Amino acid sequence: MSKYLISFPSDAMVVSDAEFPQVVADSHAVVREAKSAGVWVFGGGIDEAVAPVSVDADGTVLPGASPLTGGFTVIEAPSREVALEWAARFARACRCQQEVRQFGDDAES
Repeated sequence: MSKYLISFPSDAMVVSDAEFPQVVADSHAVVREAKSAGVWVFGGGIDEAVAPVSVDADGTVLPGASPLTGGFTVIEAPSREVALEWAARFARACRCQQEVRQFGDDAES
């Protein structure tokens, strides 16, 4: 099975403050479904209040990094079609489009 990244940038999720609690409940429901189905690997939202840094090969920490916002989920699915079905579930729950990317297979990962 391959692993897939399902993600969205934070500015893609446009919901009212009143609707936000339902979005959270709906997305948590999809997470529970993914866990029950055995495809869940990891997921979460980027804490945009914490500044990103870059780390050089010698360990030097430098301010700034490429932009990454929003939320993401990593699933393990038997096919791209199954991954796209899960992405559609997250899109409905989060009220925004999701990007899907397949990780390269690496026996060491």
